[in-house]
Amino acid sequence: MEPRRDPRGALVRPYAVTRGRTEPLQNIALEAVLSCTPTQVAEARFAGHDKHRIATVCEGRAQSLAEVAAYTRMPLGVARVLVADMVAEGLLTLHTAAPAEGFEERMNLLGRVLSGLREL
Repeated sequence: MEPRRDPRGALVRPYAVTRGRTEPLQNIALEAVLSCTPTQVAEARFAGHDKHRIATVCEGRAQSLAEVAAYTRMPLGVARVLVADMVAEGLLTLHTAAPAEGFEERMNLLGRVLSGLREL
């Protein structure tokens, strides 16, 4: 018979993973798209287990911050802090959905395309 394991032994408090920080270095939206190259994954191996897991999830397929938290089974706040750290360290690439500059022109273009499609 196997000895019973203490279920509390597998739990790590979120503040321990983020070293006590609750706020990310930069604000990253839940829908922000993140990706990782094989080189970044290799570098993330030396950044810690949790960061390596995040890099592995984003390798080869872009993921949103919300998806990263879900796939790694991390609390969203923890994932947000770690992902912001990884972006700052160059271990993840952050792709913004709409750049601040040129936003109005893009919206006008999309409006014209939509109008054109309605005429078809």
